[in-house]
Amino acid sequence: MSTRRTRAMATAEEDRDSRLLAWCVAHLMRHAPDPVVTALTGRLDAPARAYLCRDQWLPAAAVTLLLRHGTATDRTLLARNPRVLGRPLPGLPGPARYAARRTPPALLPVLRAELGRDPGEGPLTTGELVTLLRRHGARRPRVPLDVLTLPHDLDEEALRSAHARQPLPPGAREALLLAAELTPATRAALLTTGRADGDGDADADGPAWYRPAVRAVRAGLATPGELVAHLAPAHRTLRLARLDGVRHGLRWTLPEQAETRTAVSRALRPLGDDPRLWAELLRHAGTFPGTLPDLVARLTGRALPGSTPAGPGLPEPPAGAPPAALAEILDGLAPFAARPPDGVERELALASLAVPMESAEEDIRWVRDCLDRSLLTGADVIRHKVPACWALDEDQWLGESGHPDRHDRPGAVLAARAEADRLLTAALGEDPRAWWRAARALPGFAGTLPELLAGAVHGDWVPDRP
Repeated sequence: MSTRRTRAMATAEEDRDSRLLAWCVAHLMRHAPDPVVTALTGRLDAPARAYLCRDQWLPAAAVTLLLRHGTATDRTLLARNPRVLGRPLPGLPGPARYAARRTPPALLPVLRAELGRDPGEGPLTTGELVTLLRRHGARRPRVPLDVLTLPHDLDEEALRSAHARQPLPPGAREALLLAAELTPATRAALLTTGRADGDGDADADGPAWYRPAVRAVRAGLATPGELVAHLAPAHRTLRLARLDGVRHGLRWTLPEQAETRTAVSRALRPLGDDPRLWAELLRHAGTFPGTLPDLVARLTGRALPGSTPAGPGLPEPPAGAPPAALAEILDGLAPFAARPPDGVERELALASLAVPMESAEEDIRWVRDCLDRSLLTGADVIRHKVPACWALDEDQWLGESGHPDRHDRPGAVLAARAEADRLLTAALGEDPRAWWRAARALPGFAGTLPELLAGAVHGDWVPDRP
């Protein structure tokens, strides 16, 4: 065999290994905290990193962190990735594109009457800008975006103060996030309304209450973890984990919703499986004005990282039953969810996950049928399917469909992601080295995910990758 052919075969093998490692890292990033995502990216060599940016279904947090901390090559490869949607990449909406807009001529007389002067006489002050944004920002951001095209002098400290006194409407906040190049402190301030709706009703700002939060993630301004850390009041964070009522317009994609549920579950993890703490969370969530991590810290008596010790106890919430919608959301997030009843058919279905069938299509048909007959759940697939890398990739057991979110069984996807979150967090915590060991072991491991994690934790599995 010639030296050239040997070198070509070696290069092809290296490319295959790099692509496979990038594929496995992308699936682990769905469940990792933001610092771990950044650390995993930094450990990849150049070929694997290129495959990660160019070829994989990257989670929203990974794309945002790569754009924020990555290299120019990373940003170029992400811009060419057809699977990266809605992020601040060349040709997509962002401050530079919105700066090219022009205020519609028909709107100018209206603004002139509201200001009491011609907008062309001089730049709008922060007070004038806030007044116009309040008047026109109750729902969609189109008119606020037109207002922001007028010359203006925006003082971010004054904007934050005005928003703290009386929260801006959702359309105005969405427009500011889209078109104004704000500092992280101002973006975080716009994610909080500074008030709690007395009955836990997330619609106090109207049907568009959720849009600024979704837009912040979609535009790459915040990761789901950062959103959960800054969004207030707490019940809105919980409602974002299950945004089922929105059928049209801006809303979560299924992967984004799964990532948001992961971030919310991570914030709720200190509650453990204590039913009393979960009951207290339900009692207080509807009226607590702060963030969800702050509420959990108050309930558990812990201090948040980088903050002062937990403050005094929570005030007694108003009498009455908690909102039914919040109770339903917390039932889906609690760690003591119901499982299908045992039986012979279920045992056979579980055993079949450990025996791959002759073709991938037959395997997918069988798993989908078991899900439809309630013999299996997404959590069962994560725990029992081999190999582990296939269990983490829903395409391998659900297949790709013509559904806009790629999968027409969202319940199974969300249950699988939640179980993977639980297993990976329990085994790996927030240690980047442990996550990297699992990532290196995943491509060549033939067992289940729990078996892989047991080996990664106890050192029983030694991957053949350097």
